[in-house]
Amino acid sequence: QVQLVESGGGLVQAGDSLTLSCAASGGTFVAYAMGWFRQVPGHEREFVAAISWRGAVVHYADSVKGRFTISRDNAKNTGYLQMSSLKPEDTAVYYCAARRVSALGVAADLYDYWGQGTQVTVSS
Repeated sequence: QVQLVESGGGLVQAGDSLTLSCAASGGTFVAYAMGWFRQVPGHEREFVAAISWRGAVVHYADSVKGRFTISRDNAKNTGYLQMSSLKPEDTAVYYCAARRVSALGVAADLYDYWGQGTQVTVSS
């Protein structure tokens, strides 16, 4: 059973940068693809970015392409989401997720493990 813990959220101003971390424990994180999703109250969880098990393949939602960068350090069992040029519409709870295969996925129901989420608030 993999446990995921996100950190790094907070309150920032539009245009600022923020880096989220996702620390994994209890499983073979290195063999799992991982993704980042976000959710606003009253809305469905939205795909943000995903990365394959070795980091060779990445995919982004159009809304964050060019502003966000997903990465991972398998030696540290940690994933990252670097966010820049943040906009108020990026405000959400951000979740990291892992799936028990090496290939990335964009649908939330493809993921087997989820963190508890970290709040990101971007003020205008």
